[in-house]
Parts: sequence; C-alpha cells; structure tokens
Amino acid sequence: MSWTRGLCAALAVCVLLLAGSAGCGSGAAHGGTAGESASPVGKVLDDTDEEGRHYREVQKKGAPEVGVEVQPDAGDTWDVRLTVRNFRFSPGNAKPRAVAGRGVAYVFVDDRLVSRLRGLDCRLPARLVPRGTHHVTARLYADDGTVWAVRGRPIESTADITASQAAGGPGGRADTTAPSATDSEARGGGRGSPERAGKAS
Repeated sequence: MSWTRGLCAALAVCVLLLAGSAGCGSGAAHGGTAGESASPVGKVLDDTDEEGRHYREVQKKGAPEVGVEVQPDAGDTWDVRLTVRNFRFSPGNAKPRAVAGRGVAYVFVDDRLVSRLRGLDCRLPARLVPRGTHHVTARLYADDGTVWAVRGRPIESTADITASQAAGGPGGRADTTAPSATDSEARGGGRGSPERAGKAS
C-alpha cells in the first residue's frame, strides 16, 4: 500500500515539475517582450524641413506648442522671446533620441536658420533683419533632429516684422509695423503658438 502511495506521489511531483517548467518557458517569453525598449515616440514621416530633417508626427492632444514674439531693441537688434506649452528644453548633453515633449527650438528668418535655442530667448543682429518685412519662425525639434509635427505639419509659430531702416541708417533703430504676425497654420506652415498666433510688438 505504501509503495502505491509513493508511486502516486512521485507521479504527482513529475506532473508539477513539467507544468512548472512549461510555465517558466512561457514567463520567460513574456519577460523578453516586457524587457524590450519602449516604442519610439510618434511616427517619422517622409516629409522634411528645408534642411532635410524628417517630421515626427504626434497626436494633437498633449502635443508641444510654441509661440514667438519679436521686439526691436537698441542698436538695430531684435529680441526674440518664445512661449512653450507641453515642451521642455533639453540640456546640451542630451542623448540624440526623441523623448516626448522635449528638444530644442530652431529660429529662422525668412526660412534661413539663424539660431538653435535651448531656452526661451535670443537676440537677432541687425544684419539678419535688413530693411523690409521678414518672417521670424520658431520651430520645435526632438533631440534626434526630427521635427515635432501634428497632422503632417511642423510645430512652429511665425511673426512678421518690418524693419523701417537699414542697419546703421539714420536713427539707427528698426521699428515694427502694427502687429501683423500670422499664425503659421494660416500661412501654410505648422501649428501655432499657445496663443494661436505669433506676435510682433
């Protein structure tokens, strides 16, 4: 009788060991999946900016936003100040990978790159803003160099400014027109600022 009990116990242990090893195999497979790196942020599109940097599409809800305000300053210079929402500037030693809501801002004058910002402001020298009307655009980029975008359009804002005198001319100061800044979306660019328009004041 005792040998029958012993045999049954041995069979039960074997069944448990087999079931346990099958469970471990299954768990290991799940562990491998869970251990993989998180999926990339957004979707990289074929569209690119003027420098050939691809757009990185994210959902509109919670997407970064940027606004730009440009004001004349002494010595024919221009102060550029940004406002951002759902966005943090990365430090200079940030790894070159896309992290949601993080990166740098590029400033363009008439579609020409003039500054890369890791903060909210910069100054434009007079030589970059000769007499006439100019478009100053702030656009947001991820740390891997891709352009943050929503609905296939870059996240940016543009202010139109007018310099009334050439640099070094009489008076030595450039003035803006009445606020004529336009939201970049209206101009066919990307998303506008948190205020839904760039400003020139």
